Amino acid sequence: MGNNSNSNREQDYSFGTKLLHFGGEIDKVTGASSVPIYQASTFHHFDIDHPPAFDYTRSGNPTREALEEQIALLEGGKRGLAFASGMAAISSAFMILSTGDHVICTEDVYGGTYRFLSTILNRMGIATTFVDMTNLDEVESALQPSTKAVFMETPSNPTLRITDVPAVAAWAKEQGLITMLDNSFMTPYYQRPIEHGVDIVLHSATKFLSGHSDVLAGLAVMANEELGNRMKAIQNGMGNVLGMMDSWLLMRGMKTLKARMDGHEQSAHVLADWLSQRSDIAAVYYPGLPDHPGRQIHERQSQGYGAIVSFDVGSGERAKKLLNAVRVPLVAVSLGAVESILSYPAMMSHAAMPREVRSARGITDGLLRFSVGLEDVSDIIADLDQALKQI
Repeated sequence: MGNNSNSNREQDYSFGTKLLHFGGEIDKVTGASSVPIYQASTFHHFDIDHPPAFDYTRSGNPTREALEEQIALLEGGKRGLAFASGMAAISSAFMILSTGDHVICTEDVYGGTYRFLSTILNRMGIATTFVDMTNLDEVESALQPSTKAVFMETPSNPTLRITDVPAVAAWAKEQGLITMLDNSFMTPYYQRPIEHGVDIVLHSATKFLSGHSDVLAGLAVMANEELGNRMKAIQNGMGNVLGMMDSWLLMRGMKTLKARMDGHEQSAHVLADWLSQRSDIAAVYYPGLPDHPGRQIHERQSQGYGAIVSFDVGSGERAKKLLNAVRVPLVAVSLGAVESILSYPAMMSHAAMPREVRSARGITDGLLRFSVGLEDVSDIIADLDQALKQI
């Protein structure tokens, strides 16, 4: 069954072309311009002594495999795997670890990852130390004899803090540690962590990769065959695979990734500049702002700033009033869609964190996260302006 080998890997295509020409975009049997949806749970053995490439969809399906080959190509890894959700991909990556192992994780990590590490993985005897990943000395100081992995998220969710990926990855490699990185915010269009030494890249593909608020999916890309085989065994053993229809929808969404991200980022930059000039906004977080901490590091390891703008309106009371006053964005969890989504981390993505933990990480009650969609940016700004005037 597939190892994500792909003839187009030898082609010197640009990223935008790879989105459309990744090797599995044309059905090899009929020539159809779209990967077929193989809606089958099992596959006939025509010759019992020579098993077919696919035998049971949990173990492998042609539609899902096309997607897995595509993301491996885009991230520059050796193997890609598709999971039922972003957290399914992240939790499966941590299943590489064993009882007694220790993880170093960025402190301002997505709330679902924090919840998994602090309430589930700890019950399995796997400990986590949360550190300020922007400070390499703090990362190094967290090393224990039992440390086996380092988990990064950059820009972090939702405060958009920047980790020096090559520096952390190089140190981790010296210590014999596995490095993992959640690349959901940047996507491989803007950031390819494997090129900077990371071992496993993870995505909530529900977000920008899908881009249309209609798919729940997770992806993992491994930098080498050994890790790819280990992760494949975990995926097959746990069975948390992505379904065929969702695999097809995700591939369809990824075709427009470059065009969408270009539009998202352009508007996000305009919005961040506008917010940063307002006296009624306590703080604005966006890697593209001149004064954003870590901007220079981000520019060395990424090709863009992304579409997430977080800003603090000063208090939970003001934040809730604004959420009730906006008209353009969805007020919802998630991000990365064609429509703008305004989220309240304290009650949504990071509700699993105790309030004192959130506050220590800069996730205040007044913090809002704006995933900038493809609406006209003048409408986005006019809507926020009228909402801010009401609070």
